Amino acid sequence: MLGLMHAALSPELSAWATYSLLALFAVTLPWTVVGFWNSSIGFLVGVLARDPLAVLLPLSARASMTDPITSSTAVVLCIRNETPTRLERNLEAMMQSLAATGFGQQLHIYVLSDTNDEVIAQQEQQCFAAMTARWASRLALTYRRRDDNKGYKAGNIEDFCKRWGHLHEFVVTLDADSFMTGRAILRLVRIMQANPTLGILQGLVVGLPSTSGFTRLFQFGMRLGMRSYTMGSAWWQADCGPYWGHNAAIRIKPFIEHCELPPLPDHKGTPRHILSHDQVEAVLMRRAGFEVRVIPQEDESWEENPPTLIEYIRRDLRWCEGNLQYVHLLSLPGLKFLSRYQLCIAILMFLSSPAWIALLLLSMILLCLAPTPAAFMHGGLGLTLLIATLLMWYLPKIAGAVDVLLSASERKSFGGGLRFTFNFTFEMIFSLLMTPITWLNHTIFIIGLLFGKKSGWTGQARDDHSVPLAIACRQFWPHTLSGLVLAVAVWHTHPTTLPYALIMLSGLLLSIPITVLTSWPSFGRMLIRWKLVSLPEEINPPAALKPLDLEVFKMSRKSHNSSQA
Repeated sequence: MLGLMHAALSPELSAWATYSLLALFAVTLPWTVVGFWNSSIGFLVGVLARDPLAVLLPLSARASMTDPITSSTAVVLCIRNETPTRLERNLEAMMQSLAATGFGQQLHIYVLSDTNDEVIAQQEQQCFAAMTARWASRLALTYRRRDDNKGYKAGNIEDFCKRWGHLHEFVVTLDADSFMTGRAILRLVRIMQANPTLGILQGLVVGLPSTSGFTRLFQFGMRLGMRSYTMGSAWWQADCGPYWGHNAAIRIKPFIEHCELPPLPDHKGTPRHILSHDQVEAVLMRRAGFEVRVIPQEDESWEENPPTLIEYIRRDLRWCEGNLQYVHLLSLPGLKFLSRYQLCIAILMFLSSPAWIALLLLSMILLCLAPTPAAFMHGGLGLTLLIATLLMWYLPKIAGAVDVLLSASERKSFGGGLRFTFNFTFEMIFSLLMTPITWLNHTIFIIGLLFGKKSGWTGQARDDHSVPLAIACRQFWPHTLSGLVLAVAVWHTHPTTLPYALIMLSGLLLSIPITVLTSWPSFGRMLIRWKLVSLPEEINPPAALKPLDLEVFKMSRKSHNSSQA
């Protein structure tokens, strides 16, 4: 890719301009190239292997889904300022599913609250006290609320380990937006039981069907991208796999002994707790001699995703700050090579964004200053470079889409080949618009971190809601202004290149209307009515999700009945 860019750049450019562009492009490439190869490998394994799971997770062959549960397992739900009724709905369904397995005596549910809103705290106490009494004879439930949020979620789990860790062999971690069936939870436990050297087993997580227009678009793309990407990474990372902090099983004893997280210094040297604890715990578990694996197949394990672009950004920037803290851990002694890779690629996932923005900005300036477009970049090679970059960037989703189209059952699960193709195209346009918005968000935030800005850990707004125009303008005026200035400059100097520039600038220009439109409940209802970007669970609701009685299912039934009438 660097060779292609070097060949495409005009020899009329100065040396400093050429090498600056190449250096910036080099910073963006690791995440892009790794995604390309993960999805390529995953696609080939999925197509060519008779049993992909046996190839990617041979440990699973040692466990049978009829094996008895002999180990005491804690199922922990970490919450902070969440709506108790939503938590109760999901938890009640999970507990019913677990109780139905007949192994309730080996399980203990813990609700670990870091809530600091007194009104919500009182609601929590009433809600979970009633649940504890209601389930007393069938499944143990313990509710605990901390007085502070020390250590964030990692501190919440640490407190659990100190109080109750000695009582259990395994812990299954859940976030407030997680939902797993009893079968999925016990599958993790059975594989852990059968493999004493397995320290963490991560389940693949997919999005719950949603009524939010933004969530529906985001989850449709993620569903396709995660398929091949996770399978490819599982094939070559093997026992140095990922941990995403939830919907996973952990062996408690080595976790307590080896995975304690030290505070890390910020840019001023002040110690701060780690925000993104999960991957650090994975590399520490592997350093201790225990394997970290992932089940790269969908298996009744879900999560809810943010309902608006602004909520998505809030979560994303918390991850950004947390991942950048990993730079202090790269020199830890005893880490496996692939563990260091995991930390590096997690850092580069966010550091590549400022590089993309700087590359975009410098390219536009050099283009506008050049007497002709050819004095900046060779037309044919430049177009080849653009197509190759977009193909590599979006190949995880493309590979997932091809995988669906090659299977009659998969096409049917997504509503048919024609509908799926239209939905995939719709989502790809949305992704193309979202990409530069995300890059600029990360860039602004990272610059803020250098001057002492912190994201912290706040509660997530999970219910659908409209984003007022004023709030969208306040959040995205830098994006709109940047896109407008660059587009006008290109149009004024070399108007024939504007269509190519708009491939990356359109998202910035449209960031405000995209935010407002995708947050409208009416937009979400329209997508449901026309069955756009629908997940398989929405087209054919599984029995596991029926106890949740999700609003999207009600809207789908209402829309279906209206069309029948």
